[in-house]
Amino acid sequence: MTHSPARLSINQETLKQWSLEELATGCAAAGISRAGLWRAPVQEYGAERAAKLMRDTGLTVTSLCRGGFLTALDEAERARALDDNRAAVDEAATLGTDTLVLVSGGLPPGSRDLAGARERIADALAVLGPYAQERGVRLAIEPLHPMFASDRCVVSTLGQALDLAERFPASQVGVVVDTYHVWWDDLAPAQLVRAGAGGRIHAFQVADWITPLPAGVLLGRGQLGDGSIDLRGFREQVDATGFTGPIEVEIFNEGLWARDGAEALAEVVERYRQHVL
Repeated sequence: MTHSPARLSINQETLKQWSLEELATGCAAAGISRAGLWRAPVQEYGAERAAKLMRDTGLTVTSLCRGGFLTALDEAERARALDDNRAAVDEAATLGTDTLVLVSGGLPPGSRDLAGARERIADALAVLGPYAQERGVRLAIEPLHPMFASDRCVVSTLGQALDLAERFPASQVGVVVDTYHVWWDDLAPAQLVRAGAGGRIHAFQVADWITPLPAGVLLGRGQLGDGSIDLRGFREQVDATGFTGPIEVEIFNEGLWARDGAEALAEVVERYRQHVL
């Protein structure tokens, strides 16, 4: 395989069939120098050990997924969430990444108060933002498609994410731009300009939108080029804001996971060239 484009980062979930060691060595063998990691496999492997593995294989960690789930009503549950997010910040710092992705959390059981849930996210960010900044880590709010608003993320648009982020310094809180979640929003182009002007784009992720969605919908992300999103057009809009950071391919797809890891990675790289560059 030829060397991959320099900005390409492979999110660990894209190649879930690989262990952390296989991801590191496989990416290095393919000439890829960036990867986004997830907390559970990092914790299992050990954060310091994982950081050394990444360094030894020449990989830069572009982001850590995920913190968040900050919408609970119960005070004890909220305290536990803050503790868990502080731990996530510490793990990100150990890995040497400056970006912790936040999935904010859905509505608490029995609640229908979206505005109240978003205010509780802001309350948590006021605590976590300074903690993260002291450790060289930025919090990146990821808006998720509205179909996830009830159970996973009450922040559904870039505009909503920026409304939260802009209460805090950009060095503390920004946003994730993920094509899968925001491609449908006709206000997204203007919000990209807004985010770029404020230095708020902390991560850029790509996946395609394919239908019909599978049961549970979470694993419905499509391989690049298989769906409805103008990925190159979106990348050009993000670039136009001045963003020059990594472009992270994050695909949750059981069909991709069922394949040989090296073969799947080769296809991801080729599709990235065809549809994103």
